[in-house]
Amino acid sequence: MTITEELADKLAARVIAHLEKTGDEEIVAILSQTLDDSSQTLSDAFAHSLRVQRAALQADAILSARMAQFEPTHDEDAATRPAPPGVV
Repeated sequence: MTITEELADKLAARVIAHLEKTGDEEIVAILSQTLDDSSQTLSDAFAHSLRVQRAALQADAILSARMAQFEPTHDEDAATRPAPPGVV
């Protein structure tokens, strides 16, 4: 991994953490413009990393929700478990 990719990945991860806390989508445009003005290479790597990381988070959330549909609930689990000895 190049230093550009490392920097972009770290910055994108911090931006995503900020977005999750604040919902401040404007920060993406601000940082993209700032990076564009100073380093097109880092700007491109940041945009790419941000897209990839957000896509991975979205896919993980979809997978987690899908997997939860197939996990037994506590009620179903208790209903299928045999009663302890002496309990009718």
